[in-house]
Amino acid sequence: MKRFTKLTAVIAVAVLVGSVVAQASASSARPKALGGENVEVAAVWSGAEQRSFKRVLDAFEEKTGASVTYTSTSDDIASVLEPRISGGDPPDVAMLPQPGLLNDFARSGSLQPIEDVAGAQVDKNYAPIWRELGTVDGQLYGVWFKGANKSLVWYNAKVFRDAGVKAADSYDQFVQDLQTISDFGITPLSVGAANGWTLTDIFENIYLAQAGPEKYDQLARHEIPWTDESVKQALRTMGQLFQSEFLAGGTTEALQTEFPQSVQNLFSKPPKAAVEIEADFVAGTVKGDTTAKVGKDAKFFPFPAIDGGEPPVVTGGDVAVLFKDSKGGKQLIKFLASPAAAEEWASAGGYISANKNVDPSSYADSTFRRIARLLTTSTNVRFDMSDQQPSAFGATDGQGEWQIFQNFLSNPSDVDGIAQQLETAATQAYAATTG
Repeated sequence: MKRFTKLTAVIAVAVLVGSVVAQASASSARPKALGGENVEVAAVWSGAEQRSFKRVLDAFEEKTGASVTYTSTSDDIASVLEPRISGGDPPDVAMLPQPGLLNDFARSGSLQPIEDVAGAQVDKNYAPIWRELGTVDGQLYGVWFKGANKSLVWYNAKVFRDAGVKAADSYDQFVQDLQTISDFGITPLSVGAANGWTLTDIFENIYLAQAGPEKYDQLARHEIPWTDESVKQALRTMGQLFQSEFLAGGTTEALQTEFPQSVQNLFSKPPKAAVEIEADFVAGTVKGDTTAKVGKDAKFFPFPAIDGGEPPVVTGGDVAVLFKDSKGGKQLIKFLASPAAAEEWASAGGYISANKNVDPSSYADSTFRRIARLLTTSTNVRFDMSDQQPSAFGATDGQGEWQIFQNFLSNPSDVDGIAQQLETAATQAYAATTG
């Protein structure tokens, strides 16, 4: 009887195992929804970013059976896409690094609206501001897949401990702490002012915190002039930081300092500065160009509130758009709006998502988990202002905002003159785009 019972058990197990294997085999053999579909996606990413994005695309291929081709366009993605659009051969999907490009392509009729494709996913997974940023003339065209938090104050933790200062929760306290660090014997602030965009980032944080989101939107669209009193007030507030004795190397050296060196200044031996105001990508420079450890030696706190207002979150990022009315392209857009897609890159590091339903544990470290949480939970969020404006004014070396804010760093007392320079340059740039 025992032999029969054992034999029966063995046979039962074998039948069960065979059934499971057969089901798994049938499942793997079952045609996937996009089997045979070829999808092309274009983006500016190369190197480590390209490799991380490839993980996302691999997951999409595995999920759907589609075959995805990635095209790296380098930084000037518009110059690659425009002739392909004109020739009738755009990629299915592209990741655009600026809302201005989203607006341009949507209004030229080059993009497919995606409300029916991913509207429900966007509403489920993103705060309303991200739908607004992906919408042009009432139509949803974009899913913001990769985010950036530009409202961070990075600092040398040892210098803060030794000087007796802590993370500031107000701008007034922050300025007092810079003076305390200066009195301690270390120049407090490092600014990579040779790159004008670092200065626009600082201004935008101050303006959003001080003037508020409505004024910020008006200035971004040039609906109010740069000579408006709110701009002058922000310049005066910004000028509190730009005292020569607060700047690593003084004014002259700050204007010759590139961004990577400005980060290195915090962790040289001895440190040349204690504080850097810049985005989450500072962490990459710390890891790659210094011996400091992010989260231990290099820490951050949110850009502080001004006059009792809400702390700002100035963001950047890359928005997924659909150029072709293709089945594969639509499904890729829908996938990119899901938490699963973002979690693939988050686990690789060097990435944050505006998707509020991304599992926090998927982020590679606690620093990026915290940075992402600030991005997804803040209600005072606005996209980088200079990226929304004509490039001749907002994003060109040696002219427009970049040059004028460098002029301001040289002479922060000239508030009226700088405001007028900004207004003149903005007027000329907007006229050129409409003329």
